[in-house]
Amino acid sequence: MGRQEGLARLGVDPVACEGIGICQHVAPMLVRADSWGYPIVSNRPLRGAARRAAEVAVASCPRRALFVDRPGRSRQVE
Repeated sequence: MGRQEGLARLGVDPVACEGIGICQHVAPMLVRADSWGYPIVSNRPLRGAARRAAEVAVASCPRRALFVDRPGRSRQVE
């Protein structure tokens, strides 16, 4: 396994998301909006400030549509 393969990444559940946009405001370096206002999340591995921003975005989502995908762990609702 390469160094970056085991790192966490930000993910979005498109069914749960309502395109409210809070994630784009709290983590603009990780989330941008598509033409309808729904999030497109960065696929880059989360480290340092990006990891902290991702955690804030996840906690801020009123629909709980964002998550941090940690390889080797199943996704759990926190």
